Amino acid sequence: MCRTRTILTLALVLLVACLVLTTSAPPITPSPTTTPLATGDEAVFAQKREHMVIETIERRGITDKDVLHAMRAVARHLFVPEEERDWAYGDFPLPIGYGRTISQPYIVALMTDLLELREGDKVLEIGTGSGYQAAILAEIPGVEVYTIEIVSPLAKSARQRLESLGYANVHCQEGDGYYGWPEHGPFDAIIVTAAPDHVPQPLADQLAKGGRMVIPVGPPGGYQTLWKFVKQPDGELQAFNMGGVAFVPFTGEGTKGSEEHGWPPP
Repeated sequence: MCRTRTILTLALVLLVACLVLTTSAPPITPSPTTTPLATGDEAVFAQKREHMVIETIERRGITDKDVLHAMRAVARHLFVPEEERDWAYGDFPLPIGYGRTISQPYIVALMTDLLELREGDKVLEIGTGSGYQAAILAEIPGVEVYTIEIVSPLAKSARQRLESLGYANVHCQEGDGYYGWPEHGPFDAIIVTAAPDHVPQPLADQLAKGGRMVIPVGPPGGYQTLWKFVKQPDGELQAFNMGGVAFVPFTGEGTKGSEEHGWPPP
């Protein structure tokens, strides 16, 4: 009987202790950086986007916090046709119409990282497409983006999309990107998202000294080489080979019959 009473007493003591620990623990409050969970499909897309950043970008060596933030911030599914949205966060390009594609997320992150953007930089993008790369650039703090698209329907829809999403620091123009945007140059960085067979001389001219250009160069219909150029004080372009890529061809009158090639030599 005594033993039973002792066991009951110990059990009561343990129960009271558990109740004290439970009721006295401080409430969990969200971090100041916590954002509310999206609802419905947006929650699913948010999860896919986070998985994309971790698995296909961070694990492949992209560490710049501003680039990673941008890749997390921009909803890629809003920049692809509705019928492609289920595939928006896969690490591959997707068609956006008119023979154009939206680049795979890793390439977008890599090219943005190679630009080494800093607050106050002015960046020129050649090939707006759906506007995804421009939105990523615009998420880098203090950066002003100028973007040119030669395909009229894409230029119009990208402008509307970027405006509707509130990207006031993105300036869109329809035109032949071969010639750049000289009235807003020189640019601290230039990114080209279609592949010419040489570096357009007008783009080289509009790159500021110390500026960085990231561009795929090579023959149409095959693999190209992704190059990073840094403009030296004497105006020469220092070249860095970043490996093989596959981009849609660069189009426009500027690519036809050009005798004065930039880099590489003909």
